[in-house]
Amino acid sequence: MAADPGTRGPVLDRRSLLRAGGAVAVGAGALGGAATLADLVAAATTSRGVATEDLRIGYLPITDAAPLLVAHGDGYFEQQKIIVGRPVLFRSWSSLMEAFLTRQVDLIHLLMPSAVQLRYVLGADVKVVSWNHTGGGAVTVAPHISDISELAGTQVAIPGWWSIHNMLLQRVLRARGLTPVARKAPSRSEGTVELVVMGPSDMIPALATGSISAFTVADPFNAGAVARGVGRLHMLLDEVWRDHACCVTVMHEDLIDTRPDTAQALIDAAVASQIGIRADRTGAAAILSGKGYLPQPPRAVEVAMAGSVPDPTGGPDRPRIDFHPYPFPSFTEELVRQMRQTVVDGETGFLDGLDPSSVHRELVDDRFVRATIRRHGGPAALGLPASLTRHERLI
Repeated sequence: MAADPGTRGPVLDRRSLLRAGGAVAVGAGALGGAATLADLVAAATTSRGVATEDLRIGYLPITDAAPLLVAHGDGYFEQQKIIVGRPVLFRSWSSLMEAFLTRQVDLIHLLMPSAVQLRYVLGADVKVVSWNHTGGGAVTVAPHISDISELAGTQVAIPGWWSIHNMLLQRVLRARGLTPVARKAPSRSEGTVELVVMGPSDMIPALATGSISAFTVADPFNAGAVARGVGRLHMLLDEVWRDHACCVTVMHEDLIDTRPDTAQALIDAAVASQIGIRADRTGAAAILSGKGYLPQPPRAVEVAMAGSVPDPTGGPDRPRIDFHPYPFPSFTEELVRQMRQTVVDGETGFLDGLDPSSVHRELVDDRFVRATIRRHGGPAALGLPASLTRHERLI
């Protein structure tokens, strides 16, 4: 892709999208019909006009979206005097990204690696403005699986190629001597595991029928599989990368440029929602279930939001999911390094020339979340280090 001095990103053409390898596959059900590649090219770089005061949120029905959903359901957006319509539920990451690129929604929570991919493969005007949460993902296996090594020769479902779930699962597989593969029949004798992309809502039925031996995804699908007796929680992904961000809050750059006050109000509401969730996790779970944002069984939602697990290092029990808004530069930089080591069925060449520190500067806009943190009493009040720096911890 050639650089165009008149735009903020690479020039997009049909070949560029095809090289993306289907990682941003279009979902026909999301918008009432499949968008063409030309539609996505135009949508990725063209403003839809953001003068309207009615903002739209898109989300997947997972606990990762909780700050945005609770901000709507508990009145945090109203407190900021911004009008936000009822969040729109999507069933797959591909359909959610399609809706964002075609300007059907203004604000989404998105897998952090996918945000990198949208920016540097499609040249979309995506900006990460805060983290939605930390942790919250897990590896769930069929009940008869007692060790990761038993996944050899089987298929395991992931929610997307450019997902933190795929990246960390591959670290777990390699640590047990297994080799992840894509579009290749798995072999028990060769110790290979075939990874298949699957919508989160399809994972529990697939595990129940035995078509997959495990999946990795956000809650409450892990808790749901356990509740139905078709799966066993093997490990939280937080054990692999401590306090990692999975989903981040993403806006179009032109919304930030033309309506910075609105962008600030959206982040203020989302961070206030995070503080409220941490203060009353059971109450937040009740909002997510009671107001119909998450359609899973209420008990599974409560376990996912309010449950805890033993710390493998011997410390206090850790929450299954936590909520911290600040996008640490060290995380973005390590994420790019880890993406280079990840097997995906799609374009990876865009990573070769990326400088990890430059990615953070170009992709992340932390002005608004920093202002919000100051207004809420500083980093310590939100469980963050005073320096807003940290060291990334991976096993």
